[in-house]
Amino acid sequence: MGKRRPKETPSYLNFDEEAYSWKPDVDYKKYPELYRVGRGEQGVLICEPYKSEIGQFWRFKTEAIAEESSSKIYDLFLGYVNKQDFVGADMARKYLQMGFTRARRYANYRGGKKYDKENEYQLLERGTGQKEKAEAAEVFYVKWKLAESNEIYAQMKQYWKKRIG
Repeated sequence: MGKRRPKETPSYLNFDEEAYSWKPDVDYKKYPELYRVGRGEQGVLICEPYKSEIGQFWRFKTEAIAEESSSKIYDLFLGYVNKQDFVGADMARKYLQMGFTRARRYANYRGGKKYDKENEYQLLERGTGQKEKAEAAEVFYVKWKLAESNEIYAQMKQYWKKRIG
């Protein structure tokens, strides 16, 4: 399977809020059955109270900051797994993934900007970013993959997707 081609324009330009599975006014701890796994990092900046519980620790400015951040988020992940709180565990996993992807974006593109909105959203030149962000991305990548390989989490996720979606 080959590499995915970058989108011609960012997906947020045609965002359909009504069709989006995650809603900001839902308490996903009280109503976990409304949570959907989705793809990648979907819902990570919306699903409360997990967004507030986990997001406050999400940082990737330097490798040292990423190490502290990813360790704290991974500890939260393990806590959610131990409580059989799949939504919390999945959200923590998504924050680890997002730490990797956002840090990589800053490593690849100066200022983390991938598209030139002044020029019809053309892709900007790669390789103009910060080296320290690549190091931070690697830290998050290790913790993200560790979370994904957690057997209890994997079983919870498989069950959730089969039962709820």
